[in-house]
Formats: sequence, structure tokens, C-alpha cells
Amino acid sequence: MSDEASNRRRPKGDKRERTRARLLDAALSLTREKGFDRTTLADVAERAGMTTGAIYGNFRNREALFMALAERQWAPVRPVFAPGSTFAQKMRAVSEAVLASVPERRDAAVGALTFRAYALTHEDVRRQVTDSMERGFIAGADWFEAVCAEDELPMPADVLVRVINALIEGLLFQRFLTPELMPDEVFHAAFEALAGGARV
Repeated sequence: MSDEASNRRRPKGDKRERTRARLLDAALSLTREKGFDRTTLADVAERAGMTTGAIYGNFRNREALFMALAERQWAPVRPVFAPGSTFAQKMRAVSEAVLASVPERRDAAVGALTFRAYALTHEDVRRQVTDSMERGFIAGADWFEAVCAEDELPMPADVLVRVINALIEGLLFQRFLTPELMPDEVFHAAFEALAGGARV
């Protein structure tokens, strides 16, 4: 089958996803070069080989494009819990999932930090970050309540997900900055502490 015939048979949703991916890739390279403040929609469109209309067809505005980029580059860590595992074993699974994410997140760390700095100085973006994180916290709390017995949790699930998020973010950025001081054992110890110090 020719490339042209193959392209004709692709669903329209696939084309939209490819367009969004190209725009996000362009935004990623530009924000790494110029920072978020100095990256314009015209820059992104030019880098992607598209028009600004293509951006507005996929994102409400520049802030929505940046939010989508941040969410793509810094997706939630998703540990896998073995059926019937104890809370201590679940926390070990979390620490292992965080450690497994280090190489990919190391590449995205500077962008993640510069996006946070941008959000701190742009209230509309900060509110969008808050809304996105709140949705994530709600989903995370529901997930913990579904996979853990109520008396197993060391604190309410909605508090636990915030504590875990803070641990993950702090541990990762400290690992990137001072890897010599943040070996794997520190990650495991942090999550063991949440489980009351119980070792797996």
C-alpha cells in the first residue's frame, strides 16, 4: 500500500493527534531554547511547519498549549501493586516506580522547573496547574481507597496522595541536582517511613 493510500485510511482523530504531537514537540524545543515567557504561538507554528490557526484548532490559547506540554512531559508516576500486597509493599512499589522514572524525568527536569517558575508568575496558568493537580489528587485518593483497606492507610487518602506527591517531587529534583547525595536507599527509606518504618 502506498503512503498516500495509507494516509487516506487513517482516521481523522489520528491526524489530530499527530498535529497536536507536532505542536507539542515544537513547543518543547522552543521552550528549552527560549523559555516559556519568550516562546510565542507564532514561533511554535513556524517550528512545527503549521499556521497559528492549527494551534487554535487544538489548544484554546498559549497557556493551554503550555499546560498540555507540562502534562505530557511530567505524567504521573503509576506504580503497580501486587494483589494482596501490604501497605509497606505498596510503598516499596511506589519507590521503585519513582526510581524507574528517573531517566525519563531527568531529561524533562529543566522544562518542568522552568514551567513551574512560569506558572508562579502567571496566575491563570497557576490556577490551571492547581485544577489539574486537584483532579489528580482526587483520582489518586480514590485509587488508594480502592486498593487499600481503610485501617491500612497511615492518614486519610486525600492527605496521603498529597504527601506522596510532595515526596516524589522533592526526591526527584534533589536526585537530579545532587545525585551523589540521593541514592536509591533514600527513596526506599522515605516511602518505608510512610508505612511506619515497616520493611518489605
